[in-house]
Amino acid sequence: MPALEKEIQGKLLSLLDGQQLAVLSTQREGQPYSSLMAFAFTPDLANIVVATGKSTRKHQNLIQESRVSLLIDNRSNSENDFHAAMAATVIGKAESLAESERPVYEKLYLQRHPYLEKFLASPTTAFIKIRVSHYVLVYRFQEVMEYRISDECNLFT
Repeated sequence: MPALEKEIQGKLLSLLDGQQLAVLSTQREGQPYSSLMAFAFTPDLANIVVATGKSTRKHQNLIQESRVSLLIDNRSNSENDFHAAMAATVIGKAESLAESERPVYEKLYLQRHPYLEKFLASPTTAFIKIRVSHYVLVYRFQEVMEYRISDECNLFT
């Protein structure tokens, strides 16, 4: 694995591991909609899982349009953020979990969010996998790297 690819994977894993919440962006009929979500991710960075009520606007949006983005960042709302904060935009497609996949992703999700066990088990909750296409990582305010999951060429700046 090239050094630059290893570096960006390390930065992404550290960022995702250090955060409990992400902003999920969906859309319907061209209107964007953003929601704060608890999330979990696979160590290969290829999948992210979220849970939401089936009656929510975001779930209805996901049914109509599966393309989504997530924003995950480590800002502190201080001046130092302009030099030290890191943010990743995740681009992917949301899909329902196959029953055979659910135990693996449920374990992953509940390891990060054990207090959401009852919510996740509820029949009114949708458990959703986001199959990641790529990440756009911004740090030190201006440095941008892209990490592709679904292509042969994983990385370019």
